[in-house]
Amino acid sequence: MEIHVFVLLAGLGVLAGMVASIVGGAAVIVYPALIATGVPPQFAAASNLVALMPATMLAALSDRSQLPPFNRAFVELVFASVVGAGAGAIVLMITPGRVFEIIVPVLLGFATVIFALADRIGHHIRKRAAHKGREVKFNVSSLKILLPVSFYGGYFGAGVGVLILAVFSIATGGDYRSANVAKNFVSSLNAMVASGIFIAKGVVVWPQTLALMCGMLAGGLAGAYVARVIPPRFARGMIVVVGVALTVVFAKLYWFDPR
Repeated sequence: MEIHVFVLLAGLGVLAGMVASIVGGAAVIVYPALIATGVPPQFAAASNLVALMPATMLAALSDRSQLPPFNRAFVELVFASVVGAGAGAIVLMITPGRVFEIIVPVLLGFATVIFALADRIGHHIRKRAAHKGREVKFNVSSLKILLPVSFYGGYFGAGVGVLILAVFSIATGGDYRSANVAKNFVSSLNAMVASGIFIAKGVVVWPQTLALMCGMLAGGLAGAYVARVIPPRFARGMIVVVGVALTVVFAKLYWFDPR
């Protein structure tokens, strides 16, 4: 790979790392960049996850005080999540993925709507519970939707950060910072499991992946600090915009562009 391509990918990696740690959806930058350098689509999906994993883990650990307590419920959730990601990675290796591509825009659109309405949904559920004389405590272990989301993350991964953040935004009662750190932590563990499978299968394109990884490490760390001070309302608005953009981009790519 030529040096100017390496530098360009590393620069894109910085931007992608910031997007991933603050919002999720870095694949909208990374995936097309890999395709543009001649990487086949299936290899691009695998290389994207491998490149992103260290940055999201670094972003989570840099703000680890906001992570949920490592009790039995959270550990069980993490275990189920990484199992789902591993299963998704295995399925990616044995199928062309056309059917899953078709539902990607649906998943992204649904996640964006859920995130946009997370506060209202949480308020409605708590209000109903209070009316019935009981308390509802949102916690990550109560949201079974995370398992199929993790499967998707291991299978294709584009926009999975938006999906996971939508889940955790409800689990944390709309607390953006806590939801974002939990998203980064779980996403990185999922990517770690999927990366092991992709590396073992030899489907990672290393020159491009390492260039992106270098930039993403710097971008992920910078993004973690930005996420601490960014106004929650602005962050939520940016997340919705990214979610809509991802939905449109992948709908155009998988539904309307000639194959």
